[in-house]
Parts: sequence; structure tokens; C-alpha cells
Amino acid sequence: MGRLFGTDGVRGIANTELSCERAMEIGRAAAAVLADGCRRRPVFVVGADTRTSSDMLSCALIAGLCSVGADVINLGVVPTPAVAFLVGKYKADAGVMISASHNSAEYNGIKIFSGDGFKLPDMLEERIEDMVLGECELPPSPVGDAVGKVTVAKNAVKDYCDHVKSSVLYSLDGLQVAIDCANGAASATAAAIFDGLGANAHILSASPDGQNINRDCGSTHLEALAKYVVDNGLDVGVAFDGDADRCLCVDENGNCVDGDEIMAICALDLKERGRLAKNTVVGTIMTNLGFSRFCEQNGIRFVATKVGDRFVLEEMLLDDTVFGGEQSGHVIFRDFATTGDGQLTAAQLLSLMRRKGEKLSCLASVMKKCPQTIINIKVSADGKRHYYTDETIKTALDKAKADLGNTGRIVVRPSGTEPLIRVMVEGDDPKTIEKTAKEVAAIIKKQLA
Repeated sequence: MGRLFGTDGVRGIANTELSCERAMEIGRAAAAVLADGCRRRPVFVVGADTRTSSDMLSCALIAGLCSVGADVINLGVVPTPAVAFLVGKYKADAGVMISASHNSAEYNGIKIFSGDGFKLPDMLEERIEDMVLGECELPPSPVGDAVGKVTVAKNAVKDYCDHVKSSVLYSLDGLQVAIDCANGAASATAAAIFDGLGANAHILSASPDGQNINRDCGSTHLEALAKYVVDNGLDVGVAFDGDADRCLCVDENGNCVDGDEIMAICALDLKERGRLAKNTVVGTIMTNLGFSRFCEQNGIRFVATKVGDRFVLEEMLLDDTVFGGEQSGHVIFRDFATTGDGQLTAAQLLSLMRRKGEKLSCLASVMKKCPQTIINIKVSADGKRHYYTDETIKTALDKAKADLGNTGRIVVRPSGTEPLIRVMVEGDDPKTIEKTAKEVAAIIKKQLA
């Protein structure tokens, strides 16, 4: 694995690393693989975020799909979780999202969902890769009326927004909320969702121009949102990323409330209401140590997976649990969604605040975060591969783990979506974890950068 697909689809700089030709090849291969055994003409739903390159790549991918006889329902600009939801609602065989999520505008990506709304398992991704890379043959090209057709889904945004709103049983009347759309896909949906739920929603960063997606806004840049909330005396701020599958918040004091804290708030509420299946929450190896301690204190079982909401969901399905997510803000409410959904998460959290009549700062206090330092080291593709075999790095990691002992932990991993290696150290002593992180990062940079 890893030749094309990372932890969240195929991703790269648009028109170079991810070219039109490659998008068309992926479309042809995806249609061939996912339509295997289908007795009728396969149907794909295709959505995109607001990047300039999204039109180019979606057109190329759609051409590839149609060229092997698949029909396409074009959703237009929608969030990634809308594709996951609408693939089922529209009875399609698969769905594709054109987006690079939280990355800057020069990047783009292709995420593929199966007919049940789940991200593809490794086995199917490998079959698509084999076709794209010429290791097995593509099907013959159809002609005449066997070529695929494209229709436009005029109600895609409304259908998705109605779905999110239907998950909330308690209105948001009276809540003063700032909504940061990251100049991305949420720009098409946020006002309808949060105004529709009764909130007094201040919609920010919702004027996409193709290049300003995630630029100094959204879940990767909370500073402006925090200032806006404090300056305007609002109850809470909510931020999404470019394709709106992540949600992070700021409380009434402008303090960040990350995915781990959101999970703690919601998990405790679900447990109190008897809705937390098997009293279990699924997170990842990057989940803050404070969350594990919170779970122990509240009689909640915590399971950690590899990083990526697809792995969180796989574990949830295996164990038949209903709630999990990541520190980055991918939170999965399996009662309502098959993937991380930033706007659904925000709606659930805001409804909880309104129902309990408590401020977000108070709700977030149920969990005490451990000090945590994350350092990102930019490396080449070769550098990411060599990380696994470099003995100098292995020795440094073994020493760091021994030095931390039972007072903390270190996690080092190549990013599945960016040309980075991430060093995360957490523990009880801020000075120790910062020193350890810097020492390990310096060695990795020297060996691989």
C-alpha cells in the first residue's frame, strides 16, 4: 500500500503530482473495481470542495467514470460527509470527493466511498492502484449508449443539511455562535444548518475564491475565530476544515476545545443517557493521555487505533460501538454518519450545550489535558520511507521512551496526507516533553530531511 492512497485517499499538488490524467485513470479504475459484479450500469455520486483545481479534477474523474460506462450524479460543492451520506440516499454504488481537506489551495485529493458510505478498505484501494499503475488491465471502452451519463443533483445541499438538522432533537435557540467555514465546502451549507436549528449564527470565512481555502482560517487557524468570539461576547466558536469533516471549537473565553475534549464532553453525555454502546469510545494513538485518564475516571473503555478516521470507524464496526474520533476534530457519531462530520459534530455539541444550559468552558473541564508538544518535520517521500529503517532514529526513540518512563509517552509517525513526519511527546512535565520532542525532531531532520 501507499503507492497512491494514503490514510485519506490520494493527495498531492494539483496538476503536477495529481494530474488530470491521473484523476481520469483513477475514475476508470474505480468504476471497474467498484462495479465488479454489479448487474446494472454503476452509479457514482461526485462532490468537490472550493479549490480552483477541484473543477478540473472532478471533470477529469467524471470523464474517466463515464468512459467505462458508469453514470455520475454531480453533487457540486458539498462537504465530504455529504458525499458519504448521499451515496446511500441516492442509491449509488460509490461516491467520490475531490478535496485535500485541511491542506492549502495548491493541493487536492480524491477520496472514494463505497455504496454503504464507508471509506474503501485497503483491499479495494490496492485493486484500484493495480489498474492505475498498469499491473492489471482496465475493462474495454464502451461505445454508443453504453457510455456513462452525467446528471446534476439540484437538491444535494438541501438533502444533506436536512439530514444534519434531523439528528438534533433540541433547538439552538438563543445560542450566539461564530461559524468559521474555512472558505471551503461548509460555505455552501453552514448557514442553512445552524440558522435552521435556531442559532444566531455569525458565518465567517464563507467567501471562497478558489485560493483562500484554509488560509488563516478554519480548524487549522483558530486565532481569528477566538478573537471574534471574545470581542463580540459570543457563547462559542466553531471551525471546520476545507471539506468540513473536522470540527474544532473555541469557548466563550477564546480557548481552544479540540477533538479530544469534544469527545470527552459528548461521550460523558452519551453515557449518562444510556446511548454509549458498550461504554466504549474509539480514539487513536495520538489521543491525549488526559483522555485516557478521563475514561478511567468515568468508567468508559477507551480503544486506540492507528491515526485516521477510517481506522477509528473500522474498529467501531468490528466492536459494534457508536462513538469515536480524533484529536484533529474528526468525530464519528455512528448513529448518524459513516465518517467524520464536522457540522454534525458541531450540531450535536451545541445542542448539548443548549440542553444542559452550560458554557463550553465548563463542559470541557471534565477532561484535563496533559501537556503535549507536536513538531512536524518536512521530509521527502524517500525520507518518509527511510524513517522505518533508520537505526539512528530507532536508537533515539528507544532512549526517549526509556527517559520518559511512566511519566509520558512519545509517538512518531509519517503523515498519511502530507510530506511530514510528526513527533508527538506528552506527559506531566512540560519542560521535559518539549526537550524530548526537540531532541528527537533534530535527529530525524538530520537523518531524513
